[in-house]
Amino acid sequence: MALIITDECINCDVCEPECPNEAISPGEEIYEINPSKCTECVGHYDTPQCVEVCPVDCIPKDPDHEETEDQLMEKYHKLTA
Repeated sequence: MALIITDECINCDVCEPECPNEAISPGEEIYEINPSKCTECVGHYDTPQCVEVCPVDCIPKDPDHEETEDQLMEKYHKLTA
């Protein structure tokens, strides 16, 4: 399951550089996560790094992009090939 940044985002800029897949980018109002690049850091780290550094806890799982651990690992392999 990809992650999503909610409208509680304060644009603090700490999440974007932490993403190993470059899935996070500035949106029109808040940062956004590209679900086709988000692996929840599977393959890179044990926990999603954006969630670890977010000071306002505004990065939950995206219910519109459900994926299993295996699917996330497959996406990781495609992104890093």
